[in-house]
Amino acid sequence: MSASDLLFTLPLGAALGFFGGLFGIGGGVIAIPLLGLAFGMDQALAQGTALVMMVPNLVIGWWRYQQRHPVPWRRVAALAAVATATTALTAHFAARLDPAVLRVLFGVFMSALALSLMWRTGAAADTPRPGRRERLIPLVGLIGGSSMGLLGVGGGLLAAPLFVRLFRQRQTVAQSLALALVTPSAAVALATYAQAQRVDWAMGLPMAIGGLLTVSAGVALAHRLPEARMRTLFAFLLLATGLWMLLR
Repeated sequence: MSASDLLFTLPLGAALGFFGGLFGIGGGVIAIPLLGLAFGMDQALAQGTALVMMVPNLVIGWWRYQQRHPVPWRRVAALAAVATATTALTAHFAARLDPAVLRVLFGVFMSALALSLMWRTGAAADTPRPGRRERLIPLVGLIGGSSMGLLGVGGGLLAAPLFVRLFRQRQTVAQSLALALVTPSAAVALATYAQAQRVDWAMGLPMAIGGLLTVSAGVALAHRLPEARMRTLFAFLLLATGLWMLLR
């Protein structure tokens, strides 16, 4: 990689790391379409390369969220175990899919998720109150792990609204739980994509370094913003990405 490429990828990784920390998503939802559009990567290679940046960002993001909103370790372990096993199965399949098919799946997923979140944001918000269903939280790992394995992204995007709506968690607590689900899943997905030689390390590593410098700042801002504004920003991020993929 040339010096000019580094001057682009380091700030890019820093921007993605900040937004990943802010929304608890690792930055992959923006990085994957960008790697395909700006660098001409096929879908599987873009997903594998984005995971290089996402894994360290997710580790730091989860640690920061856990400091502010501790989640019982037993629940974290159960959630992570279900998600990791599901990710391992689906990533093995996704790394061998036709890139065109994978790109269509990614575009459809982001568009549907954007519309769904816009509908939820427009609905009246309930007061978060943890309930008896909390013992079912690990089952969310089946959904989040499938998304991480197949698309390299989306585990947190799917899980966070489920934690809020179904289990009455506050947005920041939901994002902490989502990171507990996504972090080990992303590591497993990265290993699977790397084994299938679907990772550009020269591109991914500088982005990861840039992200490490800013992810904590994103987490700090997330805890200063009002709850309603967090949900609105989260919805607009998904909508913008979904429209980007559709127009493409």
